[in-house]
Order: sequence, then C-alpha cells, then structure tokens
Amino acid sequence: MPVPWEALIPFALLTTMFGAAGTLLNTSKRLQNQGKPIRYNVDAWDDMMMDRDQRLTGHKRGQSTNPYAPEDFETNSVWYTQRAE
Repeated sequence: MPVPWEALIPFALLTTMFGAAGTLLNTSKRLQNQGKPIRYNVDAWDDMMMDRDQRLTGHKRGQSTNPYAPEDFETNSVWYTQRAE
C-alpha cells in the first residue's frame, strides 16, 4: 500500500507544534519555580512549609541559609483574624 507523502507535512507540523507547546509550558513552569521541578502531591505539611518559605524569602520555593529570621517574620503571622463573639 503506497504512502501518501502529502499527509506527512501536516503530521510533521502537528508533531512539532505539540512538542513546542509542551516544551514552552514546562519551561514556563520551571522558571516560575526558580528552575526547580514542579511539585506534585503537595500535602498539608508541604503547604505549611511553602507558606513559611514565602514569609521568610518572598517566594514559595525560596529557601534561606540565614540562621536568624528577619525582624518582619515575628509580625507577619499565618494566623488569620477571627471574628470576636
């Protein structure tokens, strides 16, 4: 059975476009995570640690080697205000 060579051009275009879209999406997500891979299966502990890192460094994927927290860390608590009854 002969191969219709005209069909290979759209096939190559579709394959290239899907590959380019996937690569650009992966690159965009990695750049948003400071070059680190995407996190999957984030549980409550990981979410709490990401909130802490956000308050310490300004980015949820950032980590600090400074043994002392900045002075602002004492006042920017994660406790939300509650309605007084």
